Amino acid sequence: MGLRSDRKKISMDKDRIKNLPDKPGVYFLKNSKGKVIYIGKAKSLRNRISSYFQGSVETDQRKESMMRNVNDFEYFITATELEALILESNLIKKEKPRFNVILRDDKNYPSLRLDTGEKWPRLHVVRKMKRDGACYFGPYVPTGAMWETLSFIRKTFPLATCKRDLSKQSRPCLLYEMGRCIAPCAGFVKKEEYHDVVNEVKLFLRGKNRNLIKGLQKRMERASKDMAYEEATILRDRLKAIEKVIQKQRIVSPALPDIDVVGVARNGETVNIEILFFRNGMILGKKDFVMKTIMVDVNELLHTFLEQFYDKEILPPSEVIIPAEIPSKDVMESWLTEKRGKTVHILIPKKGKRYGLLRMATENAMASIGEYLLSLQRKDVILQDIKKRLNLKRLPVRIEAFDISNIHGSEAVGSMVTFEDNIPKKEWYRHFRIMTVEGIDDFAMIAEIVRRRYRRLLEENATMPDLIIVDGGKGHLNAAIKALSELKIARNIDIIGIAKEKEGFSDRVYIPGKSNPVILRPDSASTHLLQRVRDESHRFAITYHRKLRKKSMGLQRA
Repeated sequence: MGLRSDRKKISMDKDRIKNLPDKPGVYFLKNSKGKVIYIGKAKSLRNRISSYFQGSVETDQRKESMMRNVNDFEYFITATELEALILESNLIKKEKPRFNVILRDDKNYPSLRLDTGEKWPRLHVVRKMKRDGACYFGPYVPTGAMWETLSFIRKTFPLATCKRDLSKQSRPCLLYEMGRCIAPCAGFVKKEEYHDVVNEVKLFLRGKNRNLIKGLQKRMERASKDMAYEEATILRDRLKAIEKVIQKQRIVSPALPDIDVVGVARNGETVNIEILFFRNGMILGKKDFVMKTIMVDVNELLHTFLEQFYDKEILPPSEVIIPAEIPSKDVMESWLTEKRGKTVHILIPKKGKRYGLLRMATENAMASIGEYLLSLQRKDVILQDIKKRLNLKRLPVRIEAFDISNIHGSEAVGSMVTFEDNIPKKEWYRHFRIMTVEGIDDFAMIAEIVRRRYRRLLEENATMPDLIIVDGGKGHLNAAIKALSELKIARNIDIIGIAKEKEGFSDRVYIPGKSNPVILRPDSASTHLLQRVRDESHRFAITYHRKLRKKSMGLQRA
């Protein structure tokens, strides 16, 4: 059931809302400190923005929580709703507002690229698919399937794999001697013969196996008839290898076009969106996106997912299958069509083969979310042990750890790493160049980076960690506590210092208010987690320090 409450009065009059333009655009909701906490798009800015400030309207928990933080808004008019969608996507990616659903995955998935317009085409692994006339096969998720495919192609089809300039003749390499390449570099093959092999690779990657086998059989028979027995033997071996691989391929339906199928599963406030990639009637792979404390309806969640997922450097397929309607479906289709260069349809099937694929994606999503929650239970046991042994106020679900690195005070840097649910979240890692400390003063450096980190979080009204770890002993810990006290948050957050093994003892944990450290048991899973977090912060600091030193030394030599 929706919630109803009096909305916070914001510093604007009713005329401002009444005079909003009835045009498409992007709007920004801000907190009292001017920080953008939500970005949205609208077909009508007037209707959309005014809906947030109508106190009589029922809202869900997420929007109610957001509106308690809203103090002002801004907007940007666009010519069309499609322009608004593109701008919204770019701004969310840049600003990462607190109340927007954000996919914690900024990777582009690998594909295979084959440019048949070249004289001597070669297969390349790429992470950006472009509308450049080349053939792309993918995306491959997980990447292991791609490397297996590429390895098979290199063993079976003798295309060039080197980086040589093939327009210039040279001596063939060892791959020619091994039968892995027909050496266009040495002029041993005609362009037409080489492109026959290229076409075979295309047929294989597109799943056109019947045409591929038929063509190879004809070539083998022709070679045998012409008494080119060595060539016929090579073609026979290639046929056997291909037939063996075809038996393992997971072919769903050769008649279907390229399709991405999106399944959704929810367990409480945890949601898993799983996308299955079907290309040329085969399953290429899948990817799960698990999100916690999601309090939005499936329609809005699907819209946000499609917007952020296809904003990557990948070309959408001809069809995207989803389980429910989404807002502005026609606008989303137009955007995907523009990215692909060909028509893209978003479908919600109720029967037939496509509905069967949707059920498969949904069942897989449900199974994956079950495994995820089971793993969380195992992780929770470790976190409960840490909480009990160190007498923490809260379960340390989100941990932030700090370290510094310098040599005699030069190029001093600090690092912060974040773990959530026992997993490193590298997108939240941060580097710090020491700004206010001169010479060798590790305690002051720790204080500086802790102060800078949490002052910023306070300004942004962002989520605080459950536990702070400082790499060091009592002195480092006290310096960090002093910095937190200056920000008036020392009592709200658990903080510890971890000193490395010394004099035959295991690592020691220093806790505020206790004179003696806690000795960590070396065989404990909770000890291993704390050490892993501490060691990761040390590695991150060292890596950054070395990078700056190399850069500095390069400038000095110049």
